Amino acid sequence: MALSTSSPVTLHINGEKHTLSVDHRTTLLDALRERLDLTGTKKGCDQGQCGACTVLIDGRRAVSCLQLAVAAEGREITTIEGVAEGDRLHPVQQAFLDLDGFQCGYCTPGQICSALAVIEEHAAGWPSAVTADVSPEAGVPPLTADEIRERMSGNLCRCGAYVSIVQAVARAAAENPSGVDGAVDEEVSA
Repeated sequence: MALSTSSPVTLHINGEKHTLSVDHRTTLLDALRERLDLTGTKKGCDQGQCGACTVLIDGRRAVSCLQLAVAAEGREITTIEGVAEGDRLHPVQQAFLDLDGFQCGYCTPGQICSALAVIEEHAAGWPSAVTADVSPEAGVPPLTADEIRERMSGNLCRCGAYVSIVQAVARAAAENPSGVDGAVDEEVSA
């Protein structure tokens, strides 16, 4: 008796349920792009190194090229298509647009999804590798340019729009879209 190499899977993407049959080896990235026509998530390196395919899974960032679609069943997935609220851009998207946080735009969807997670992680007080004082008593560290660069380091931009990306993340964090208080370094947000 031959074992089946595919299974039905229900994916919760951008507030909608999608049920499809997928090969067990299908990545979430390929299911999004090829099966559900959600092409905002980009295929870059296909090895988890560039961040172009970053999506949010249960509010945490994940590179979708390394995530199997069957392993994402029942989890809340947010792609770039689900970030805006109708015709109104999310503050992170608006900051990227206002501050030219993109050039060719290929990496921008993954950058924005990562930025959303960065802002949430920072507001929750999660330290990074450059956080000077990681003691709980220190509270939320200021969101400096170094903090943003470190926290966004898993996303590569081949055009080199990093200065604008850092400014866009700082502006969006200062606008506090998460509703959680967190300090933003004035030097970055200016």
